Amino acid sequence: MTVVERREIALVDLLDRLLAGGVVITGDITLRIADVDLVRIDLNALISSVGRRMPAPWEEPRDEVTS
Repeated sequence: MTVVERREIALVDLLDRLLAGGVVITGDITLRIADVDLVRIDLNALISSVGRRMPAPWEEPRDEVTS
């Protein structure tokens, strides 16, 4: 018999750990009536935190002007 240690963790801490490494969400949803596919949705998402090491993709890098 294996003993597993149970630890409680706050939801905020869990989200912080997941976003630090990144989370990939994938899935498909198909709405079908009488064996006829009406709607198909494919979901592929990468959720990650953005920091100095990995800047936001929508911001352009700033060129520092030296005098």
